[in-house]
Amino acid sequence: MIIDAHQHFWKYDPIRDAWIDDTMEVIRQDFFPEQLEPVFKAHGIQGCVAVQADQSENETAFLLDLAAKHDFIKGVVGWTDLRSTSISEQLHYYSQFPKLKGFRHIVQGEPDPMFLLREDFCRGILALAQYDFSYDILVYPKQLPAVEKFVDQFPAQRMIIDHLAKPDFKKGELDTWAAHIRKIAAAPNVCCKISGLVTEADWKNWKAHQFEPFLDTVLEAFGCDRLLFGSDWPVCLLAAEYGEVKDIITDYISRLSSVEQQKIMGGNAIAFYHL
Repeated sequence: MIIDAHQHFWKYDPIRDAWIDDTMEVIRQDFFPEQLEPVFKAHGIQGCVAVQADQSENETAFLLDLAAKHDFIKGVVGWTDLRSTSISEQLHYYSQFPKLKGFRHIVQGEPDPMFLLREDFCRGILALAQYDFSYDILVYPKQLPAVEKFVDQFPAQRMIIDHLAKPDFKKGELDTWAAHIRKIAAAPNVCCKISGLVTEADWKNWKAHQFEPFLDTVLEAFGCDRLLFGSDWPVCLLAAEYGEVKDIITDYISRLSSVEQQKIMGGNAIAFYHL
């Protein structure tokens, strides 16, 4: 079974979705399961994990409603305010939804590079374990020093890095990013999504070989048991069609055994998110 471990849905709102600027005209519209399902069928994808794109409780409810109506949405990564003093009550409420697998905060947008280490935020992360929720780490490379300390504080918490932590493929800046990734990967409870590649490259001039040194790094660091394929649809449409995004990954991992390929393309997502 092939699982897309990272994609989004939204009903476009020009105020809420102001991050979609004039250079992103192609995704300045609604994206719903009805648009994604035929794409999945064309490319042999059996299911997906829908990830929050807006930091609101309404977003979580929106994704859970879509998941209830569409069986191919196997899991949801939602948002709740992990800094809230009532986080335990919030998580208890969300525990009634079997397709809700975990939470994410858009840490990449936080001005404080050490945001992950805030006492109130860490209190929320600590509360996730009671309900077996996972946590998606969305950061830029400059925030990786905080991620190193963060993961060390929660050795029992299932965590996953989104989009390889968004290295700079345009400049090919590998070494500092790679050093941090290797340290983070030493924590066995942390996985990594091979996703968001083309959107961090030159949208019009990317080449698949640009990604290889970075993919080599995460393959060596995390191994075949802790890497998950994700498309980042529809954001990926800024730079590539779905099939092109998938091909970057399947072509790269073709050197691996069939069992290892199956893990990266679906088995690891099923295990990590308890699909």
